[in-house]
Amino acid sequence: MTDYYKHHVFFCLNQREDGEPCCMDKGAEAAFDHMKARVKKLALNGKNKVRINRAGCLDRCGEGPLMVVYPEAIWYTFIDNEDIDEIIDSHLLQGKVVKRLEV
Repeated sequence: MTDYYKHHVFFCLNQREDGEPCCMDKGAEAAFDHMKARVKKLALNGKNKVRINRAGCLDRCGEGPLMVVYPEAIWYTFIDNEDIDEIIDSHLLQGKVVKRLEV
């Protein structure tokens, strides 16, 4: 059996009600939007390619903002669109983990 997606990316987009730190407070929504748009622009989206998904809390709030890339189960943090672009260019296109962003 083959995987439906080459890479499946989940962004933590949880907003905590209790005021505790969360990924949404650290720009996760904008990063999600950027990655989804860039993946689509590069025609990387679709079956046997890449899927970018929203996720609820991934329970690593103190390390956020976070995403996890499957099937490798590589966890990344990021600060800006340049970090997102590096993950796309290195991991999604070339299969190389971006060690400096890995958590």
